[in-house]
Amino acid sequence: MSRLWSRYGIRALAVSLLLVGVAGGYFLGEDRETQQSGIDAQLVADAERAEFQLLRERNAAHKQAMAAQLAAEREAARKATETAKAAAERAKKADAAADRKKRAQKAANAPAKPYDGPIPSSCNEYSGNRAIGCALMLEAGFPIAEMPCLEKLWTKESGWNHKASNPSGAYGIPQALPGSKMSSAGSDWQNSPATQIEWGLGYIKGRYDTPCGAWTYFQNNGHY
Repeated sequence: MSRLWSRYGIRALAVSLLLVGVAGGYFLGEDRETQQSGIDAQLVADAERAEFQLLRERNAAHKQAMAAQLAAEREAARKATETAKAAAERAKKADAAADRKKRAQKAANAPAKPYDGPIPSSCNEYSGNRAIGCALMLEAGFPIAEMPCLEKLWTKESGWNHKASNPSGAYGIPQALPGSKMSSAGSDWQNSPATQIEWGLGYIKGRYDTPCGAWTYFQNNGHY
């Protein structure tokens, strides 16, 4: 009887141990699966963190590149503005210089004003050969307003000196060249201021129309 129980007891013990082993293996398997699931979740989380960090780094690099590009564009725009401003300033100065040159050339080529000063009220304002010249000018048909031009013209030519001579052969108040031309106005052309003036007025009228026309030509050319 004791042997039989002993045999059954051993079997029961073996079955129990087997069941315990199976149960332990089951729980051990479940623990491994749980551990593996935890590891997988951790790996996924680590990968997600790494990917997020990579995205952050890429975004920061992109922002830095955009900022550098924007700064470069602003600097290029600033330099372009300064270059355009300098070019415009140079063009402005060149235009101003050209305008000054043009005005200077225009002034140089413009005919001189014959006379814009006061007009004498009568020949009484003159004396000597000038008074004779004024009277003969009026007789020749010129208005009193022409007298200032005639006075300036012959002051330049001879100083109204009827004995004035020039090495070129010019002579008298109007500086006729040669002086003998004035003989057409009178044989006393060498000594008579009136004869010289009469001839000179005829010369002016035939060539320049008026004393002021002759004076204008003289101013522009240095002779008449």
